[in-house]
Amino acid sequence: MFSYVEENYLKAIYHLSQHGETSVSTNALAEEMKTTPASVSDMVRKLSKKKAVDYQKYRGVNVSNKGKEIALKVIRKHRLWEVFLVDKLKFKWDEVHEIAEELEHIKSPLLIKRLDEFLGFPKHDPHGDPIPDEDGNFSSVKKQPLQDTEVGAKATVIGVDDSSPAFLKYLDKVGISIGTKLSIEDKNEFDGSMDIVLEESKAITISPAAAVNLLVVIE
Repeated sequence: MFSYVEENYLKAIYHLSQHGETSVSTNALAEEMKTTPASVSDMVRKLSKKKAVDYQKYRGVNVSNKGKEIALKVIRKHRLWEVFLVDKLKFKWDEVHEIAEELEHIKSPLLIKRLDEFLGFPKHDPHGDPIPDEDGNFSSVKKQPLQDTEVGAKATVIGVDDSSPAFLKYLDKVGISIGTKLSIEDKNEFDGSMDIVLEESKAITISPAAAVNLLVVIE
Protein backbone atom coordinates (compact mmCIF):
# COMPACT_ATOMS: atom_id res chain seq x y z
CA MET A 1 0.00 0.00 0.00
CA PHE A 2 1.31 3.44 -0.93
CA SER A 3 0.44 6.66 0.87
CA TYR A 4 -0.98 9.84 -0.66
CA VAL A 5 2.48 11.47 -0.52
CA GLU A 6 4.26 8.44 -1.99
CA GLU A 7 1.82 8.36 -4.92
CA ASN A 8 2.44 12.06 -5.55
CA TYR A 9 6.20 11.45 -5.64
CA LEU A 10 5.83 8.58 -8.09
CA LYS A 11 3.60 10.68 -10.34
CA ALA A 12 6.12 13.54 -10.23
CA ILE A 13 9.06 11.26 -11.04
CA TYR A 14 7.11 9.73 -13.93
CA HIS A 15 6.39 13.16 -15.43
CA LEU A 16 9.87 14.60 -14.84
CA SER A 17 11.54 11.50 -16.28
CA GLN A 18 9.65 11.91 -19.56
CA HIS A 19 7.41 8.92 -18.81
CA GLY A 20 10.23 6.85 -17.31
CA GLU A 21 12.75 7.42 -20.09
CA THR A 22 15.40 9.38 -18.14
CA SER A 23 16.58 9.70 -14.54
CA VAL A 24 15.60 12.67 -12.37
CA SER A 25 17.93 14.53 -10.01
CA THR A 26 16.92 14.92 -6.38
CA ASN A 27 17.21 18.71 -6.78
CA ALA A 28 14.75 18.72 -9.69
CA LEU A 29 12.37 16.52 -7.72
CA ALA A 30 12.70 18.76 -4.65
CA GLU A 31 11.79 21.79 -6.78
CA GLU A 32 8.78 19.99 -8.25
CA MET A 33 7.54 18.82 -4.85
CA LYS A 34 8.34 22.17 -3.18
CA THR A 35 10.46 20.56 -0.47
CA THR A 36 14.13 20.09 0.44
CA PRO A 37 16.63 17.71 -1.21
CA ALA A 38 17.04 16.00 2.19
CA SER A 39 13.30 15.25 2.35
CA VAL A 40 13.41 13.95 -1.22
CA SER A 41 16.33 11.65 -0.36
CA ASP A 42 14.38 10.21 2.58
CA MET A 43 11.35 9.56 0.38
CA VAL A 44 13.46 8.03 -2.40
CA ARG A 45 14.94 5.59 0.13
CA LYS A 46 11.41 4.60 1.25
CA LEU A 47 10.23 4.12 -2.32
CA SER A 48 13.36 2.17 -3.19
CA LYS A 49 12.71 -0.25 -0.31
CA LYS A 50 9.22 -0.77 -1.76
CA LYS A 51 10.82 -1.40 -5.18
CA ALA A 52 8.87 1.49 -6.70
CA VAL A 53 11.93 3.43 -7.87
CA ASP A 54 15.44 2.74 -9.11
CA TYR A 55 18.05 5.03 -7.58
CA GLN A 56 21.75 5.38 -8.28
CA LYS A 57 23.84 7.94 -6.43
CA TYR A 58 24.93 10.85 -8.65
CA ARG A 59 22.74 9.52 -11.49
CA GLY A 60 19.31 10.23 -10.08
CA VAL A 61 16.05 8.37 -9.62
CA ASN A 62 13.52 6.83 -11.97
CA VAL A 63 10.33 4.85 -11.58
CA SER A 64 10.64 1.08 -11.67
CA ASN A 65 8.06 -0.98 -13.55
CA LYS A 66 6.09 -1.21 -10.31
CA GLY A 67 6.37 2.55 -9.70
CA LYS A 68 5.35 3.35 -13.27
CA GLU A 69 2.25 1.16 -12.90
CA ILE A 70 1.23 3.02 -9.74
CA ALA A 71 1.90 6.44 -11.30
CA LEU A 72 -0.22 5.60 -14.34
CA LYS A 73 -3.10 4.45 -12.17
CA VAL A 74 -3.02 7.77 -10.30
CA ILE A 75 -2.86 9.70 -13.59
CA ARG A 76 -5.76 7.65 -14.97
CA LYS A 77 -7.91 8.43 -11.91
CA HIS A 78 -6.99 12.12 -12.00
CA ARG A 79 -7.95 12.56 -15.63
CA LEU A 80 -11.17 10.55 -15.36
CA TRP A 81 -12.24 12.68 -12.39
CA GLU A 82 -11.50 15.82 -14.39
CA VAL A 83 -13.81 14.58 -17.15
CA PHE A 84 -16.52 13.83 -14.59
CA LEU A 85 -16.20 17.26 -12.96
CA VAL A 86 -16.41 19.13 -16.27
CA ASP A 87 -18.93 16.99 -18.16
CA LYS A 88 -21.27 15.97 -15.34
CA LEU A 89 -20.88 18.59 -12.61
CA LYS A 90 -20.32 21.51 -15.01
CA PHE A 91 -17.10 22.78 -13.50
CA LYS A 92 -14.96 24.93 -15.79
CA TRP A 93 -11.76 23.34 -17.10
CA ASP A 94 -9.62 25.77 -15.06
CA GLU A 95 -11.35 24.75 -11.80
CA VAL A 96 -10.85 20.98 -11.71
CA HIS A 97 -7.14 20.24 -11.23
CA GLU A 98 -6.93 20.75 -7.46
CA ILE A 99 -10.14 18.80 -6.83
CA ALA A 100 -8.90 15.92 -8.99
CA GLU A 101 -5.61 15.99 -7.04
CA GLU A 102 -7.60 14.87 -4.01
CA LEU A 103 -9.90 12.40 -5.79
CA GLU A 104 -7.01 10.65 -7.59
CA HIS A 105 -5.97 8.90 -4.36
CA ILE A 106 -9.24 6.98 -3.90
CA LYS A 107 -8.20 3.33 -3.79
CA SER A 108 -11.29 1.52 -5.12
CA PRO A 109 -10.53 -0.07 -8.54
CA LEU A 110 -14.24 -0.91 -8.96
CA LEU A 111 -15.23 2.74 -8.50
CA ILE A 112 -12.79 3.85 -11.20
CA LYS A 113 -13.95 1.07 -13.52
CA ARG A 114 -17.58 2.16 -13.07
CA LEU A 115 -16.59 5.82 -13.48
CA ASP A 116 -14.88 5.03 -16.79
CA GLU A 117 -17.99 3.17 -17.99
CA PHE A 118 -20.30 5.96 -16.82
CA LEU A 119 -18.30 8.54 -18.77
CA GLY A 120 -18.32 6.43 -21.95
CA PHE A 121 -14.61 5.42 -21.83
CA PRO A 122 -13.13 8.87 -22.64
CA LYS A 123 -9.71 8.95 -24.30
CA HIS A 124 -8.74 12.50 -23.23
CA ASP A 125 -9.32 14.74 -20.22
CA PRO A 126 -10.76 18.29 -20.54
CA HIS A 127 -7.27 19.67 -21.23
CA GLY A 128 -6.61 17.20 -24.04
CA ASP A 129 -4.24 14.95 -22.09
CA PRO A 130 -4.63 11.25 -22.92
CA ILE A 131 -6.24 8.97 -20.34
CA PRO A 132 -4.42 5.64 -19.89
CA ASP A 133 -6.59 2.54 -19.95
CA GLU A 134 -6.67 -0.06 -17.18
CA ASP A 135 -3.40 -1.54 -18.49
CA GLY A 136 -1.63 1.83 -18.65
CA ASN A 137 -1.82 2.19 -22.44
CA PHE A 138 -2.45 5.53 -24.15
CA SER A 139 -4.16 6.17 -27.46
CA SER A 140 -1.69 7.95 -29.74
CA VAL A 141 -2.64 11.13 -31.62
CA LYS A 142 -0.26 13.19 -33.76
CA LYS A 143 -0.54 16.69 -32.31
CA GLN A 144 1.57 19.80 -32.69
CA PRO A 145 1.67 23.37 -31.34
CA LEU A 146 -0.52 25.82 -33.21
CA GLN A 147 2.65 27.89 -33.67
CA ASP A 148 4.09 25.19 -35.97
CA THR A 149 0.99 25.06 -38.18
CA GLU A 150 1.27 26.46 -41.71
CA VAL A 151 -0.80 29.34 -43.06
CA GLY A 152 -3.88 28.01 -44.85
CA ALA A 153 -4.11 24.85 -42.76
CA LYS A 154 -7.26 23.76 -40.97
CA ALA A 155 -6.90 22.21 -37.53
CA THR A 156 -8.77 21.04 -34.45
CA VAL A 157 -7.73 21.94 -30.91
CA ILE A 158 -6.91 18.77 -29.01
CA GLY A 159 -4.99 19.95 -25.96
CA VAL A 160 -2.92 22.54 -24.11
CA ASP A 161 0.68 22.53 -22.92
CA ASP A 162 -0.11 25.12 -20.27
CA SER A 163 -3.06 24.13 -18.06
CA SER A 164 -2.75 27.07 -15.67
CA PRO A 165 -6.05 28.75 -14.73
CA ALA A 166 -4.85 32.01 -16.30
CA PHE A 167 -4.29 30.42 -19.73
CA LEU A 168 -7.52 28.41 -19.62
CA LYS A 169 -9.51 31.52 -18.68
CA TYR A 170 -7.86 33.33 -21.60
CA LEU A 171 -8.96 30.57 -23.98
CA ASP A 172 -12.51 30.76 -22.62
CA LYS A 173 -12.45 34.51 -23.21
CA VAL A 174 -11.45 34.17 -26.89
CA GLY A 175 -13.80 31.22 -27.47
CA ILE A 176 -11.33 28.33 -27.78
CA SER A 177 -11.79 24.93 -26.12
CA ILE A 178 -10.99 21.28 -26.79
CA GLY A 179 -12.61 20.34 -30.11
CA THR A 180 -12.65 23.88 -31.53
CA LYS A 181 -11.99 23.89 -35.28
CA LEU A 182 -9.98 26.73 -36.76
CA SER A 183 -8.05 27.83 -39.83
CA ILE A 184 -4.72 29.68 -40.00
CA GLU A 185 -5.08 32.92 -41.95
CA ASP A 186 -1.69 34.57 -41.41
CA LYS A 187 1.48 34.67 -39.32
CA ASN A 188 2.67 38.15 -38.44
CA GLU A 189 6.41 38.57 -38.98
CA PHE A 190 6.66 41.54 -36.61
CA ASP A 191 5.73 39.81 -33.35
CA GLY A 192 5.06 36.16 -34.27
CA SER A 193 1.34 36.43 -33.56
CA MET A 194 -1.14 34.43 -35.65
CA ASP A 195 -4.42 35.46 -37.27
CA ILE A 196 -6.91 32.60 -37.09
CA VAL A 197 -10.59 32.09 -37.83
CA LEU A 198 -12.69 29.90 -35.53
CA GLU A 199 -15.40 27.57 -36.84
CA GLU A 200 -18.16 30.13 -36.26
CA SER A 201 -16.26 32.57 -38.54
CA LYS A 202 -14.89 34.54 -35.60
CA ALA A 203 -11.53 36.10 -36.50
CA ILE A 204 -9.01 36.56 -33.68
CA THR A 205 -5.27 37.12 -33.23
CA ILE A 206 -3.31 34.71 -31.03
CA SER A 207 -0.07 35.75 -29.32
CA PRO A 208 3.11 33.62 -29.69
CA ALA A 209 2.80 32.58 -26.02
CA ALA A 210 -0.71 31.27 -26.65
CA ALA A 211 0.14 29.67 -29.99
CA VAL A 212 3.01 27.60 -28.59
CA ASN A 213 0.82 26.25 -25.75
CA LEU A 214 -2.22 25.39 -27.89
CA LEU A 215 -2.02 21.85 -29.33
CA VAL A 216 -3.84 20.91 -32.53
CA VAL A 217 -4.27 18.10 -35.05
CA ILE A 218 -4.23 18.96 -38.73
CA GLU A 219 -7.36 18.04 -40.68
